[in-house]
Amino acid sequence: MQIHNNTLIAECSAYDFKEMLERKKVKSWLKSVSAFANTDGGSLFYGVNDDGVIVGLENPQADADFISEMIKARLDPVPEVQLIPIEHEGHTLLEVKVKAGTLTPYYYYQDGTRTAYMRIGNESVECNSQQLLSLVLKGTHMTWDSLPTQVDASKHSFIILANTFREQTH
Repeated sequence: MQIHNNTLIAECSAYDFKEMLERKKVKSWLKSVSAFANTDGGSLFYGVNDDGVIVGLENPQADADFISEMIKARLDPVPEVQLIPIEHEGHTLLEVKVKAGTLTPYYYYQDGTRTAYMRIGNESVECNSQQLLSLVLKGTHMTWDSLPTQVDASKHSFIILANTFREQTH
């Protein structure tokens, strides 16, 4: 995190700014926690407006308690996070540092619906079906190449490939 003239540089793949904690609209920030856990990790900075100007928080301890409770209640599985208070020129910020997860996908859960998010550029977006399948494979420590095939390999040969190779290499 770089601060210049009481301003953080920019929102990006690894940072998201929140001027204050939205207690009635928790999805607005929990989707970023899900996205960071599902991709490369990152931090939410509370007390920073969208322009990167540090405005501080009125009660960072109460905000930290609420953030912790909502992460435990609304994300499944619960990602590894650190809550870090930061003092800067009389303002208190709160960094929610989310570690890249190994148990993907990390879902935001509400009203019986589970939704996984990914970080793309400076946005947290809902996963499409292909991204969700990739997260499931990552969470089970598998790759697309390790999946079993329904094709019987004994019924296929490489005769055309071998003949083409011989032709071209003499």
